[in-house]
Amino acid sequence: QVQLVESGGGLVQPGGSLRLSCAASGLFFAGYRMGWYRQAPGNGRESVATITSGGTTTYADSVKGRFAISRDNAKNTVYLQMNSLKPEDTAVYYCNTVPTGTLWGQGTQVTVSS
Repeated sequence: QVQLVESGGGLVQPGGSLRLSCAASGLFFAGYRMGWYRQAPGNGRESVATITSGGTTTYADSVKGRFAISRDNAKNTVYLQMNSLKPEDTAVYYCNTVPTGTLWGQGTQVTVSS
């Protein structure tokens, strides 16, 4: 069974940085395109960044130049480095495959506030 465990969230001031991690198990991780998604209160879940098995990345316009997605296939882990954080980045962040599977992890809360 696929398991996705996100970590690294927290409370940070505007302009600060966080690094999220997602450990995946139960799938051939290296063969999947992976993505980070987020859901803010009252909003639907949106794609933030994706990375192919070979390392090609895409980003939502709202995070381009501030966020960086990376992966370590040996550790079955995908990362999201978030810099210059803004209050509008506040959300629960999840990882999943692209396209998404039916199972989601618990997510990790990111709160950007002074």
